[in-house]
Amino acid sequence: MQNKALVMLGAGGHAKVLLSILQQQGVTIAAVCAPQPPASPLFNGIRYLADDDDILQFSTRQVALVNGIGALPGKLLRSKLFDRFDQLGYQFASVIASSAIVADSARLAAGVQVLPGAIINAEARLAANVLINSGAIIEHDCFLQAHTVVSPGAVICGGVTCGVNSFIGAGATVIQELQLGDNCLAAAGTTVVHNLLDNQSIYCARPFIKG
Repeated sequence: MQNKALVMLGAGGHAKVLLSILQQQGVTIAAVCAPQPPASPLFNGIRYLADDDDILQFSTRQVALVNGIGALPGKLLRSKLFDRFDQLGYQFASVIASSAIVADSARLAAGVQVLPGAIINAEARLAANVLINSGAIIEHDCFLQAHTVVSPGAVICGGVTCGVNSFIGAGATVIQELQLGDNCLAAAGTTVVHNLLDNQSIYCARPFIKG
């Protein structure tokens, strides 16, 4: 993958963070694809593509993608774009900030992003397209399934499993050995002390099922 040009999906705040990390590491982005031209001068000089289908002009042998789409609870554009281009045979590059700490025994799948100051401890497993935001901590033996998002400053204690499309809000804590189902939400600042079912959300330690 290192011989492929990189194309960034998205040009908003999250894309800026990834671009900054890559530039600090001496990695060049060949093009950025977004509905509107990038507003930030960080993207100056980078080729602009206005439509997702413009990526199809590149073969899967030519380019790898960087998922610069941000994440909010209940918003699935990030995972949908990943799945679409993954099914078309495109590879997604992982982005690991130089200041992040990732244990040698941790396993990171394609397209994982670990932002500045985050910690991934021993034998944690991060599946495809998982996003670990700035300053978050993933403790030993956790398993974060595909498209899980962990927001800034959140803490996932040892042995936790998060299902597909889980969202852990800023500053939230999930205590050890819990099982979170698919599409779960732990809102910002909450402490999760019991298992969550599929599609279950928790705010201020009171769970409810999303309609």
